[in-house]
Amino acid sequence: MRKMTLQDQARIAEAVEAAEKTTAGEIFCVLAPEVSENREVPLIWAAAAALILPAGGLLAGMRPDMLTRLFGGWTVGHASATDATILSTLSIYIGLQAAIFVLTTLLVSIPPVRRALTPRALKASAVRRAAMEQFLGQGLHLTRDRTGVLIFAALAERRVEVIADEGIYKAAPQTVWDEVRADLVAGLARGRIADGFVAAVTRTGQILSAHVPVRTGDRNELPDGLTILP
Repeated sequence: MRKMTLQDQARIAEAVEAAEKTTAGEIFCVLAPEVSENREVPLIWAAAAALILPAGGLLAGMRPDMLTRLFGGWTVGHASATDATILSTLSIYIGLQAAIFVLTTLLVSIPPVRRALTPRALKASAVRRAAMEQFLGQGLHLTRDRTGVLIFAALAERRVEVIADEGIYKAAPQTVWDEVRADLVAGLARGRIADGFVAAVTRTGQILSAHVPVRTGDRNELPDGLTILP
């Protein structure tokens, strides 16, 4: 993750403060280096490889007795010893599966490989779940008129979420939130995290001010700065 400087964080806090001066809504920003290690992914790939690769070899024409010769086993020259041959071949086959399982697990456990092989749907689900946890944990659903908006970015998964509470979500069309996501993604794609958040916050402020303008007695209910998860 590109290190967020104090100046970067100050810029985001200033953008939130400026946006909230025009609206009764609340904006909260969260940055997560990685939301889930997806520890099940290496095991899933390892199990699939252990099942498919040896079977694929047999389908490709590799005969059972070739396993014995390949791994240095004894060959049998009498028909009565067929059972011993089968047992030896099965033992080698199981050992081959175990070796493939272990090697694949180690390979896919390398973070860049694991992330590349994690299904998009699994990433999306993990990021959405993490964003909802922040939305509820930070109390965005407790704002006076239910007009809190969470802007959430998960760097390792390369995904963003924008969650608007029901007080504003019903008032603004879905397309405007797609614009907020696009602004955030554009900055992240260039490696300029602060720029992405500032652009997303500015656009969110415009949306909120159009649907939830400032009212008498409004107060700042949530912190303005960027929350960076460990």
